[in-house]
This record gives sequence, structure tokens and C-alpha cells, in this order.
Amino acid sequence: MRAALLIVLGLAIGILGTVFSMNALHEHEPLSHSVMKLMGHHAGALNQAVKTNQCDAPQVQQHLTRLLETSADITEAFPGVDKPFLDEAAKLHQEAQAAVQATPTTCAALAQAIRPVNETCKSCHEQYR
Repeated sequence: MRAALLIVLGLAIGILGTVFSMNALHEHEPLSHSVMKLMGHHAGALNQAVKTNQCDAPQVQQHLTRLLETSADITEAFPGVDKPFLDEAAKLHQEAQAAVQATPTTCAALAQAIRPVNETCKSCHEQYR
């Protein structure tokens, strides 16, 4: 009876340890998840502004600026990645910079400014996600 109880206790401890370890491994790079979530938020807000035809110039510029600033953190958020990924990150940063410099004041101008940003994001996600 004692041996069976010790075996069950050992299995329970082992299962708990495995669950905690798997969760820790899954959350090993919270910065990368945060950077992508922030970029998704700002890109989503810009796309939503175009869809709803409510492109408030100061808000648009704020989202574009934050998207640019966040794109600069990609290389730091993904340490040890391959050169092609870093090239895509640099391309995204350039496209975001061009969108900020375009200072779109209408929805049509915003749609044109963020199209290359969206295409770069989509391309990278297709390759590396």
C-alpha cells in the first residue's frame, strides 16, 4: 500500500513539474509577444480607421509613430534569429518610416501609406509564423 501511494505521489509531482516546465518554456520570450501585440494593435487601428473612413490626422500620426517605434524593437525582441528575418524587420522599419513621413491626412492617403507596411507584415508572417 505504501509503495502504491508513493508511486501515485511521484506521478502527481512529475505531472505538475512537467506542466510548470512547459508553461515556462512557452513564455520564454515575452518581449517578442509584446512587440507583435503592440504592432498588431497599431496596425489594426490604422486599418480600422481606413475601413470606417474615420481618419483623424493626429490619431493616425500617433499610431504610425508608435508603429515605427515598435518596429525598431523587433531585432531586440527576437535575439538569435536568421539574417533573412532581420532583413524583413529592417524592411518593415523602412516602410513604417515612409508611412510616417508621408503624413497622411485623408483615408485614401492613409490606405496608400500603410499598404506596404501591411504587405511586409503579411510576407514576414507567411515565412516565419
